[in-house]
Amino acid sequence: MGYYDQDYDQNRRQKGNRGGWFLAGLTGALLGALIVIIAMPLLSGLGWVPDQPNVQPYSTKPAGPEKNVNVNVSTNVTKIVNKVSASVVGVINIQDSGGFWDETQGKSKGQEAGSGSGVIYKIDGDNAFIVTNHHVIAGASQIEISLSDGTRFPAEILGSDDLTDLAVLRVKSNKIKEAATFGNSDEVKPGEPVIAIGNPLGEQFAGSVTQGIISGTERAIPVDSNGDGQPDWNAEVLQTDAAINPGNSGGALMDIGGNVIGINSMKIAQSEVEGIGLSIPSNLVKPVISDLERYGEVRRPFLGLSMRSLSDVSAYHQKETLKLPDSVTKGVVVYDVSPSSPAARAGFQQFDVIVSMDGKKVDDIFALRKILYAKKPGEKAQIDYYRGGKKKTATVKLIAQKTQGS
Repeated sequence: MGYYDQDYDQNRRQKGNRGGWFLAGLTGALLGALIVIIAMPLLSGLGWVPDQPNVQPYSTKPAGPEKNVNVNVSTNVTKIVNKVSASVVGVINIQDSGGFWDETQGKSKGQEAGSGSGVIYKIDGDNAFIVTNHHVIAGASQIEISLSDGTRFPAEILGSDDLTDLAVLRVKSNKIKEAATFGNSDEVKPGEPVIAIGNPLGEQFAGSVTQGIISGTERAIPVDSNGDGQPDWNAEVLQTDAAINPGNSGGALMDIGGNVIGINSMKIAQSEVEGIGLSIPSNLVKPVISDLERYGEVRRPFLGLSMRSLSDVSAYHQKETLKLPDSVTKGVVVYDVSPSSPAARAGFQQFDVIVSMDGKKVDDIFALRKILYAKKPGEKAQIDYYRGGKKKTATVKLIAQKTQGS
């Protein structure tokens, strides 16, 4: 007699029942769907429409009123670039190699020693005039100009000045289309937007445009023009964060109106420094290039004084050594007088403190030189100064001198 498992038999019957129910349900669902598919076209033809939920169709349009988007990328910057880019040129410094084979053949082959940028500032008849940096053309036996279309032709050096790092070139004007316009650098303010155009790293990146702001004005940068390791001049420059790289030197720094407010001169290149470019203010450029164009050199009026700004003198020495009244906090201190100079003939002495020239305040050395260099050799200057706490006035007849100093 076999063993009968009642639970097993019951489970099997239950599974069989469930399978039958599932099959019956599936068959019913299929028949129902088929009836709906056949019936819907017939009911639609009779005008019956089933109830639909209030669902809005999906839309890709944003909420709110429709607006037209202007995709015109023409801006003040692009307009300025289109207007003045032709007036910014490349300047190529060509120097004699002086190699053995050149000398044996009785000639010296010129080679490119470097390149920079320049700005066409005047077209006069058959000639056009270009301002660039002194260090861009220094040591050159030949200079060539490169236009924005790649055309190259020779240029003549009319003059250069190492103190201001400026030089003037002359070229034939038949291929020159446009000259730039100088703006008023005295009106430039920190935070003002500016545009730099030049040839960083040579002709490969010719006509590069960078944008930034004026970071500071009247920055003083020591300049060692004679290479003795000692600063002999303080250059007044504009500071900008617009990218200025090797090859940008001599290019244009422009305001948002397209006027040249500076000639790019240098960048502080230190690993811990970023975004400090320097440009020579246009109001200092204009009288220098005028002299270079006319005389081939800068004819500066000469006083014969070595000076320091009063702000560099301690409060103790301002009071005890210079004996200045409390009201005098700005000026220039004389610490040496050149023999037989205009200042010596006018009676100036060590520790005199100059506070004004021709009725204009002298706050520091930069202010004095700005007033002084606006005058011409042979003219007279009236100088107010303090000596031993007492205010005095002297009249100085200026002379021209090429050497450095004031």
